[in-house]
Amino acid sequence: AFGRPLSEIFVSFEREPVASASIAQVHFAVVRDRQGQEREVAVKVLRPGMLAAIEKDLQLMRMMAGWVDSLSSEGKRLRPREVVAEFDKHLHDELDLVREAASAAQLRRNMDSLQLVLIPEIHWDLCTTEVMVMERMVGVPISQTERLREAGVDMPKLARDGVTIFFTQVFRDGFFHADMHPGNIQVSLDPKTFGRYISLDFGIVGTLTESDKDYLAQNFTAFFRRDYKRVAVLHIESGWVPRSTRVDELEAGIRSV
Repeated sequence: AFGRPLSEIFVSFEREPVASASIAQVHFAVVRDRQGQEREVAVKVLRPGMLAAIEKDLQLMRMMAGWVDSLSSEGKRLRPREVVAEFDKHLHDELDLVREAASAAQLRRNMDSLQLVLIPEIHWDLCTTEVMVMERMVGVPISQTERLREAGVDMPKLARDGVTIFFTQVFRDGFFHADMHPGNIQVSLDPKTFGRYISLDFGIVGTLTESDKDYLAQNFTAFFRRDYKRVAVLHIESGWVPRSTRVDELEAGIRSV
């Protein structure tokens, strides 16, 4: 698949995964590029047989969604068929590692000018739908706050930078990392990039239209002003909740939360 024997590509490959999830796992390795230069990389590999297993589960979910939709008025309100369709889309997207590599490359281009976040470079000649090879990143998980403080990371600045990165992705680019749990967000302690974020795992990204961005901005403003009626109206106008939703009931629910 790579056009070269594996023995010419991989100088070393760590058999034990450094990260393991339900769909794929990641191994560290050293590769030799076409110019003969050795590079440290992370190799993400899909688990064997994942497509068949996911299709089987989705078929069961579609059947259950059909029952809920036809037998319960409350269930119909939750739009179970649409929920399963959303699962279907995102799961199949995650099974295509070339798509994930493209998302990583897009975010890397978008974020380059900010100089606040590091996103791994993709080794395109070593990527297939089932294998993704990227630059190896070294950092501390964002959840290890004490370790970051001990290393001298400016935590208030880190918080501000996090908001800047996310709001830039959402409101400027309309293309954002949508799986930002601590396993995917780290902080660099390398002297050259000290205090910068590191983003990993781009299997799930979100996109927003100009209309979505406008409604989202208006919602933020309304929340900050505690104008919960306006929040309810915006949710209905934008189509985020059914048109038949009563404004006063939704307002009361938002206010209670």
